[in-house]
Order: sequence, then C-alpha cells, then structure tokens
Amino acid sequence: MSAGSLPQAFPKPFAHIRFSVLPLKPHPVLSSSTAAHDPQQQGNADVFTAVLQLQAMFRAGPSVRLTLQFRRALATHAVTPAVPPTRHSWTKQEIQEIYDTPLLDLVFRAASVHRQYHDPSKIQLCTLMNIKTGGCSEDCSYCSQSSRYSTPTKASRLVDVEPVLEAARKAKENGSTRFCMGAAWRDLSGRKRGFERILTMVREIRGMGMEVCTTLGMLSPEQARQLKEAGLTAYNHNLDTSREYYPEVITTRSYDDRLSTIAAVRDAGISVCSGGILGLGESDKDRVGLIWEVANMPEHPESFPVNALVPIKGTPLEDNEPVPYQTILRTISTARIVMPATIIRLAAGRQTLDETQQAMCFMAGANAVFTGEQMLTTPCSPWDEDKAMMGRWGLEGMRSFEQVGVARKEGARLEARSESPAAPASKTSASVDAQPSA
Repeated sequence: MSAGSLPQAFPKPFAHIRFSVLPLKPHPVLSSSTAAHDPQQQGNADVFTAVLQLQAMFRAGPSVRLTLQFRRALATHAVTPAVPPTRHSWTKQEIQEIYDTPLLDLVFRAASVHRQYHDPSKIQLCTLMNIKTGGCSEDCSYCSQSSRYSTPTKASRLVDVEPVLEAARKAKENGSTRFCMGAAWRDLSGRKRGFERILTMVREIRGMGMEVCTTLGMLSPEQARQLKEAGLTAYNHNLDTSREYYPEVITTRSYDDRLSTIAAVRDAGISVCSGGILGLGESDKDRVGLIWEVANMPEHPESFPVNALVPIKGTPLEDNEPVPYQTILRTISTARIVMPATIIRLAAGRQTLDETQQAMCFMAGANAVFTGEQMLTTPCSPWDEDKAMMGRWGLEGMRSFEQVGVARKEGARLEARSESPAAPASKTSASVDAQPSA
C-alpha cells in the first residue's frame, strides 16, 4: 500500500483518495502525550484513525459513500503529506525507552513507521562473496578469519576477477540486486595490486546494473575516493556493538578507527552500511548504545545490518549462547523507529529463524536480506528458498538503486543509466512501482 492511499480491500473507485482529505479525530488508544511530542507517532495515529473511520463509513451504506464520492475532485488535488524528517539528536534514554516498550506495542509502532518511509512489500536481496579468506591480523573475538585463532577457516589469496564476475552474474540471474565483496584485511596498506583488482571488480559489476558493496577493512579518504570513482555503491564497516563494550570484543582496532573509516566513506559520497552483532555477551544497554551511535551520525547509515552471532569453533566466543529471538526483534524494531529511512538488513544468523520469525522481522521493518550460497564464513539461505518464502508472504525483490538515499548519491551516473535502453526486469520483481521507496 502506498503511503497515504487506501488499502486494496476498499472499492477501486476510491483507491486513489488520500487520508489527508479526511477530517481526522484523535484515536483514544493511540493519542498520548508521547504522540504529541513525536511527529512520527502522531502521524501513525492519524493514519490508523483514518482507517477506522473509513471502515465505519463503508459499513454505513451508500449515502455516506456518495458523500465521499463527491469529494473525489478534492482528492485529485490533494498532496500526499511529506514524511517527517529524520532525527539526529536522539538521547540514549529516549532510545532505551523505545527498546523497553512492551514487545507487541514496539513491533506495531515500528511497522507503522516502516510504512511511512518504505513500501512494506519490498525486500532488498543481497549476495555476499568472500573474495579473500582468512589470515587477518585483527583479533575480533567472533571471527574465524583471524590468524590468531585455530579455526576451520584457512587463509587464501585474493580471488581473480573472472570468478567474482561469474558469481555476480549468477546472483543477478537469481534476483539479487546488490553484490557485496568481503576481504579479510585490517586495511589496504601495501596492497596496491590487490586494490586495483578490486577496483576492476567494482567497475565490472556496476556495469551489470547492480549495486556494489565492499568490506575491506579500514580505508583512507583517498582509497574511498577511488572506490567511488570506480562505481562503488556502499561500503560496509560495522561498529559491532556499543563504544563501552567494544574493548571486550576487539583490541587491535579502536572504535574511533572504525568511525574514521565511516567518515571517509561518507565524505566520498559512498553509502554507509554499518550495524552490529548480537550475542557477543553484550547487554540491552549496549544494543541501545550501538543504535544511538549510528543514529546520531551526520547521516543515518544507508543500511543497518543486524547480525546474530554464529559461534564458530576455535574463536573466543565459540561457547556463547544463541541470542534470544525477542532480542533480535527488539533491535530491529528500535532501529526502524530511530532510523526510519534506513534499510535494515537481516544478516548473519537468519538461517536460525523459522519463516514466521522472519516474517515478524519484516513486519517490524527489516527490508533486506543476504541470500545465495554462503555469506563470508557462515551459512546463508538459498535463493530458491528465499524467493518461495517471499512469494508466500506477498513480498517482492527491491530494484537496484530503488532506495532514495542510494539514488541520490549515485547522481549523474544513475541519470546516464536511465537514458540507456531498459534492462530486463528481475525474476523476483515482475511488477515494480514507478516511485522509489524512501
């Protein structure tokens, strides 16, 4: 359902009427002192009230419907209300109060916000390939690619260009619109030839009409600029957890090192992908601290991956207990409310959730997944299974560059692409809206 339009259940002659032309009265359940100070919450209350009034109206009979039909001329001139601006001044206490909301109320509020900023039927399908495995000098305690731990993951050299391009073609054929490449490095120092190879990969995959993302460790501003020129869409650099808990997980790279790389990426005009990992031994306060950190950046991240730890034998966290499902759902819901325009990616650990648990995450605002044969070192749900699940729940694959923030950063490059002959439609998205989702 488009923002401001009637549900499809109502008669088609009224399908284009906007809620904004209806005389709204506060709904006693949704109206509160919180809503009075929260434009997003007040907007949600208005929309919900409008739906209730419309349902009563259609039960009332033809005379009321004729009155509404008379108003159709007004509706054609109505302007869909703009979504509220995103905030960058959240306090930890505010976010903690949201996180601690009774779970069903929290999911309801998150779902309402999600529908203000996004098409709830669209899910971004991303495929991740490990292009350089193991041998990393960092001591990230969750990672099997660290050279400091004895794990099943063995070090390998950077993959050649052609196998990567073949994997990207396969991903595109299966409906993925973003292709992500990860290399197990601390940074790119002394890797000039390897970096040039990666720039070639980025150019070639971008030429396929796909979004391209990389995660290569720490970047300098110049390296970020070169990636942007090559056509990179997004750069992943997770903060992992709160600033306070971070030293318990990693000691070889500081929190500020990570923030510096994110700043270099943002300043280069590349979309930032930055989230965290749940199940590291952190507390709810740390999960709130992570969301607070990214929510108060100059720009909210284009995407916020929510990973559930997959314990790997040989790492310091191999015996950690699985993170409870309700913690995943609370984190997604809170992130959706606090960063309403951001893509929230259900990432590592998704294969541990059953279909109904995943559907609840989508309801709460998750709108991207990794799909394909494998993630970096952990299992991934196959394309066929994901497409079948999406079909059962009425979901579609998001187009490349459909998110407004991504399209804005692509700028002239995307305009040039739109002037070229149209590419065939994705197999998972036979019909797409003309208007990109926010």
